[in-house]
Amino acid sequence: MRERLLASSMICGAALLGLSSQAMAQTDTGEEVSEVVVTGTRIPSPNLESVSPVTAIGAQELKAQGVTRVEDMINTLPQAFAAQGAALSNGSTGTATINLRGLGATRTLVLVDGRRLMPGTPNTNGGALAADINFIPAALVQRVDVLTGGASAVYGADAVAGVVNFIMQKNFEGVRVDAQYGLYQHNQHNDVADVVSRAQAASASPQFFALPKDNVRDGESSEVTLVIGVNAPDGKGNVTAYAGYRHVEPILQGNRDFSSCTLNSASPDFATCGGSGTAFPARVGGFVVDVTGPGNTFRPRVAARDTYNFGPSNYYQRPDDRYVMGAFAQYEIAPWATAYADLMFMDDTSTYQIAPGGIFAGNFSINCANPLLSAQQRGLLAATAASGGGTCATNPAGTFTGIVARRNVEGGGRQGKTQHTQYRYVIGLRGDLNDNFNYDFYMQYGRVSFNQVQTGFFRTTAIQNALNVVQTPQGPRCVSAVNGTDTACVPYNIFQLGQITRAQLDYLETPSTQQGNTYERVVNFSIGGDLTDYGVKSPWSEEGVGISAGAEYRREQLDFAADFVSSSGALNGSGGASPPVNGSFDVYEAFAEARIPVITDMDFAKRVQIELAYRYSDYSTGVTTDTYKVAGDWQFDDNVRLRASYQRAVRAPHVLELFSPQNVVLDGTQDPCAGLTAANPLVARCAQAFGLTTAQVLAIEANPANQYNGLNGGNPNLDPEKSDTISFGVVLTPTFLPGFNFSADWFDIKVKDYIAGIGADIIITRCVNTLDPFFCTLVKRDAQGSIWLSPQGFVQNTTLNTGALRTRGIDFNAGYRTDLETLGLENMGGLTMSFVGTYLDKLQTKPLPGDAYYDCAGLYGTVCGVPGPEWRHKLRLTWNTPFEYGDWIKSLNLSVQWRHFNKATLDAYSNDPQLNNTGIQYESDRVLGSRDYIDLTATWTVRDNLNFRFGVNNVFDVDPPLTGSSNCPTGPCNGNTWPQVYDSFGRYVFLGLSADF
Repeated sequence: MRERLLASSMICGAALLGLSSQAMAQTDTGEEVSEVVVTGTRIPSPNLESVSPVTAIGAQELKAQGVTRVEDMINTLPQAFAAQGAALSNGSTGTATINLRGLGATRTLVLVDGRRLMPGTPNTNGGALAADINFIPAALVQRVDVLTGGASAVYGADAVAGVVNFIMQKNFEGVRVDAQYGLYQHNQHNDVADVVSRAQAASASPQFFALPKDNVRDGESSEVTLVIGVNAPDGKGNVTAYAGYRHVEPILQGNRDFSSCTLNSASPDFATCGGSGTAFPARVGGFVVDVTGPGNTFRPRVAARDTYNFGPSNYYQRPDDRYVMGAFAQYEIAPWATAYADLMFMDDTSTYQIAPGGIFAGNFSINCANPLLSAQQRGLLAATAASGGGTCATNPAGTFTGIVARRNVEGGGRQGKTQHTQYRYVIGLRGDLNDNFNYDFYMQYGRVSFNQVQTGFFRTTAIQNALNVVQTPQGPRCVSAVNGTDTACVPYNIFQLGQITRAQLDYLETPSTQQGNTYERVVNFSIGGDLTDYGVKSPWSEEGVGISAGAEYRREQLDFAADFVSSSGALNGSGGASPPVNGSFDVYEAFAEARIPVITDMDFAKRVQIELAYRYSDYSTGVTTDTYKVAGDWQFDDNVRLRASYQRAVRAPHVLELFSPQNVVLDGTQDPCAGLTAANPLVARCAQAFGLTTAQVLAIEANPANQYNGLNGGNPNLDPEKSDTISFGVVLTPTFLPGFNFSADWFDIKVKDYIAGIGADIIITRCVNTLDPFFCTLVKRDAQGSIWLSPQGFVQNTTLNTGALRTRGIDFNAGYRTDLETLGLENMGGLTMSFVGTYLDKLQTKPLPGDAYYDCAGLYGTVCGVPGPEWRHKLRLTWNTPFEYGDWIKSLNLSVQWRHFNKATLDAYSNDPQLNNTGIQYESDRVLGSRDYIDLTATWTVRDNLNFRFGVNNVFDVDPPLTGSSNCPTGPCNGNTWPQVYDSFGRYVFLGLSADF
């Protein structure tokens, strides 16, 4: 039967690729293949050998890993860097995204059966419209193909770092129930528990430094999926339908000893717990309420001691409930026409939780006559000069204005319940025009509806009203309630311990909502053929040229709106306002491909072929792009094949990058001018950079949580990014070692005019180091000289076409399958090995045109971001045992996997002047040590139709490497580590069943 290649130049299936033994198992069925989905080209060809490097993951590997979240499998691949996922809380979008090669999730194109997966969320907090792989039902995944480098000539924009193609199971007949349960188990054994114990002993509020119990079991996850497939009575069609539910329980940071306090960076090692300056009890000016006194007196604030341990109440793993359903159908309505349809739906609800809110440190006014103040407190608070000066005791008509802060420990954590409802419909018609040509026409519609409800935040205006209190015959009342401007106001008694009431919190806590939608519409027509019969072929080959050509229309649209309190920035401690966004663009494209067999079946040239591709794109934003591919391979014989490719790809700016309003949000992690002592040479430097006096510089207060403001926003004048990918590889399938395959592929990807902000930390560091006015004018300090105490202080970090990105390295893939009899072990079954490894040579960024590159390979930190180890690999060894026990144990397979991460060094220690930063060099953070994880899995069959799997990942309960707060950027660094990179929750135990009826 003639095979049809539907999607790309990544050949999926290691028996064909010589890459991955997991994928090899997928083709070893003994059945005739009616259709092969190939990632990277639409050209029909009987030769299924890839020109572009690919890693393929089969369904068996997915099940052996014990994942209920597809992101967990992708993140084990050496090519994948941390992105949005279940282990993020502060900064979470409620989605799971893929970041190949560390170039960013928006530069990775995600496909389902060779067709785009729509952007995953309009949530503007993420700022990146990447596909949400929560949408993918894991039980229906037949194979996952990961292609290296640009593929825009085939698929259009966004395929810059690579392509991830999910091949779904279709043509299923029968009934299948797939169910799995898993949990994390962890024994506390980290040395930093001593740091927490010391903090607890020294704290005036020891309840905030509690250690968890020694043995914890939490983070339970369960999933069940029903699959039903039926063939048409005439054998011309099939419908495969599915429905599933997944539930995940949360994990709190307080449930692990190494994250039960926010660690301060230190030398030689962690010694103290840090936290936030918004603490408990209340801070008023330079004083805090004294917990050792009578409960209504102040003592001087000690900045290093009077902080709040905000970590324990943060979610380490977010709770999640997901419903999925859908169907894949096809029917041959005529010999030349097969109609098909894909219907997919997901409803996913995930909740983030971060530390309790309250009054985040900022300037507020308190009237001196506030009856909630004690006499001692009035005697310490200074009235402003404008209100008459003196103290509140000597000037009861005066007003105190200064920094006020208090953590709302009575109200619990701030939460955001995030719901994504997603739909994806594909309808199409395909078929053979004759023996040589075929066509495919489809229309696709994708929609994501987003809804979020946030709770636990105070309104800033309500805080001010609740602090301005007078005595009345009815008792203390808000001035705003007395004068009628806010009759609902309830006085907030932060001056006395134990006086917070539910009525006070009901007034201050203000829920907020956000909604939005993304829409994607695609119309595609392509025609392909084999020109052999027409004599269009090389004189040295019997095979003719294969061609494909077509056209595509795509429309991307987004709308986002929040309620008034959220859009206006009225919520205190929410990280900034959420202004509305509404925008769209269209693109019209034409594309063509050719595969040219140059030489076949000659000495030292069993096959030499060239692949060419071109795509022209015309965007409604006024730009046009050209993308293309030139690739080839040379197969010497059955043992050795060389391959190489050059690809030009593009990424057009998405709607948020084009149309997001400018807005002050949490962005940077440092202010080199904050918290300095008089002897520090930076004092004079900062005074010169920002036009301040020495006294003003010394008064700049550091944020203990290392969170600083940035002005972010879109730019409608952005140009598309352009990227060039070069790859060279060798594939070995030695005939003297049957069942073995090996490939090594060198890649070099360069992205020009990349779309991003310069980076708040880079801007302020470059300003202080160079005094360059270009950078210094982007730093806007408020009246206190701060860039965090109020929205008036920030670093301007808006979106633009900046410099360049570049990554270079080598991917290694190997597979081996043999019967143990060949090794002299009779009746012992077989052995299967698979290996995937990546050497990262370069991971470079050029911040601006004309700048030098800085290299983040092997580094992590406030500039480089998530760890990028120079070497990562995963090796799985499976013993297909011969052991059986009646109908109860059949096909028993035992598997062990070794996952390795090389060390990563703090970027601040780099010799590169763009990275070197003596101000945040701490030995505790200098190196994230290498990590090795061992996973064990057993699979077996009962009574031919019940397929069980049991496994333990991270068998030895290895703790993650830790990072102190000075080098732990909010978002990807969560709970003193990088949980989207490392196993952070302990050993994962799972039991699953797939039952066929």
